[in-house]
Amino acid sequence: MDNKRKYVIPGDVITTGPYRPEQNVILEGNKIISTTIGISEIYDDSAKVISLTGKYLPKINDLVIGKVISHSSLSWELDINSCYVGFLPAQDVFGRDFSAHADELTSRLKSGDLVAARIANSDRTRDPLITIADRDLGKIDSGDLVEISPSKVPRLIGKKGTMIQTIENATDAIITIGQNGWVVVSCDNPEGLLKAKKAIQMVNEQAHVANLTDQVKDMLESKGES
Repeated sequence: MDNKRKYVIPGDVITTGPYRPEQNVILEGNKIISTTIGISEIYDDSAKVISLTGKYLPKINDLVIGKVISHSSLSWELDINSCYVGFLPAQDVFGRDFSAHADELTSRLKSGDLVAARIANSDRTRDPLITIADRDLGKIDSGDLVEISPSKVPRLIGKKGTMIQTIENATDAIITIGQNGWVVVSCDNPEGLLKAKKAIQMVNEQAHVANLTDQVKDMLESKGES
C-alpha cells in the first residue's frame, strides 16, 4: 500500500496512474490533481486529499491545548484539532530514566485529560511530536474548554494582547489560548466564567468587526448575562 502523506495545494499533481479519485481531487487525463489545501493520501486504488481548511496546521513552538485520546507503552496520542495527532513521549513526562514497565502512563495522563503543550517537531509528512518540558505546560487540572476557529486566535489575543487582557481583567478569569483554536477558561466566579466564555465566542463569530474590542468591553461591563 502506497500511503505516503504529502502537504498539497490546489493544482498539485498527487499521482498519476489508475487511481480512483475520491474527495478534494479531480482527474485530468491520467493525473490526479488536488483542489484544496490539505494532506494527500494514496491507497491501493484510490487517491484523496484531506482538507485542512479550518483545521489547525502545526508549527514548531506553537502553544497548543490537546486532549488525550489514547496511549501506547511509550507515548500518549493527543487530539490537537488538526488532521494530525500530537505525540507526547512518556520520557517527556517521567524523565530520562523512564521505564515502560515500571511507570504506568495512565497514572499521569488518561483519556479525556487536557494538556497545554508545545509543538516540538513538525514537518507535515507525519504526526507532530509535542512536549510539556517547559514552564506553565502540562496537564490542565481545571477550567472549561472553548473551541474557536484557529484562524481567529490572533484576534482573540489582540494587538499586544489587548483583547485577552480586556477579557481577563473584567472577569478575573485565567485564559489559556492554544494556537490550535482550543481555549481553556478558569474562573472562581460563575458569572465571570460565563462572561469570559461569551466574550471568546463573540470574538470567534465577529472577528471581522472593526470596533470589536469596544463591543466586547460593553458586553463585559453590562450587568447580568444578557
